Amino acid sequence: MATATLEFEKPIVELERQIDELKKLAGESSLNVTEEIVPLEKKLGELRDEIYRSLTPLQRVQVARSNKRPLTDDYLRLCFTDFIELHGDRAFREDAAIMGGWARLDGETVMVIGHQRGRDTKENLKRNFGMAHPEGYRKALRLMKLAEKFHTPVITFIDTPGAWAGLGAEERGQSEAIARNLFEMSRLETPIIATVIGEGGSGGALALGVADRVNMLENSVYSVITVEGCAAILWKDGKSPEMREKAATALRITAPDLFELKVIDEIIPEPPGGAHADHAATATAVQDALIRQLDDLRRLKPDKLVRRRREKYLRMGQYLE
Repeated sequence: MATATLEFEKPIVELERQIDELKKLAGESSLNVTEEIVPLEKKLGELRDEIYRSLTPLQRVQVARSNKRPLTDDYLRLCFTDFIELHGDRAFREDAAIMGGWARLDGETVMVIGHQRGRDTKENLKRNFGMAHPEGYRKALRLMKLAEKFHTPVITFIDTPGAWAGLGAEERGQSEAIARNLFEMSRLETPIIATVIGEGGSGGALALGVADRVNMLENSVYSVITVEGCAAILWKDGKSPEMREKAATALRITAPDLFELKVIDEIIPEPPGGAHADHAATATAVQDALIRQLDDLRRLKPDKLVRRRREKYLRMGQYLE
């Protein structure tokens, strides 16, 4: 599948193309091109490090939105075993923008729920670009309550531009569905770990984000509004790169910003070149973080778990004059 190359990644793509051509030439002609390839691969690694070490907030938004990044179904395949998908909200219909079900993490049964985007147009239409309707959030809540019933931890993956804002979604109570999830997650008597794996947008992201531990991948973003929406509202220009960069910087939506503000608890590092450069390495880092955090959380009694979760969110926004 053809994917658009980000402007700042073009030097990386060009070097990768040169290396691939040399390898192809070696395969066709039985030439030994090791001496030519080794320095190019070293240069490629250095170039990735250099570019990704100095990404601007807007560039991180672009990386977070990339359809090359691992999605929820990739993490289900790479981090978990024995996944059994559960469907429907028992009220209206199945929403493909959110997938979830039972799985095992390092041998322990967990409930995994996440936004699911598509990699191409056909899949994006099926998944509604990862933007859930009310029934998607009601399905997620049904699965969370099922997990609570069996004293099973809940693990969520956040990756959405926002909740779907169509007429049908509003008619079926989009805002109530999101608010209900926030309320119920705040008092769910089982450990909850949320991880932002791409773009965490607005209430659509927060509906899966009230958790005991909130993680962000290094190049993911988490915000109350898209940078385009913010720029359009504040400066009447949501299209120019300058205004989008200004909005991305002002919103403080990157993982380092949100860790400093204590909105999230941990930044999960990505391999050189971003999560899309090495799905397996990214999944291993996510898996290690989840196992470690679950080990800490399972030691807490349900009442203490809920109390600490509520205190965590009540502390947000406090300041001293």
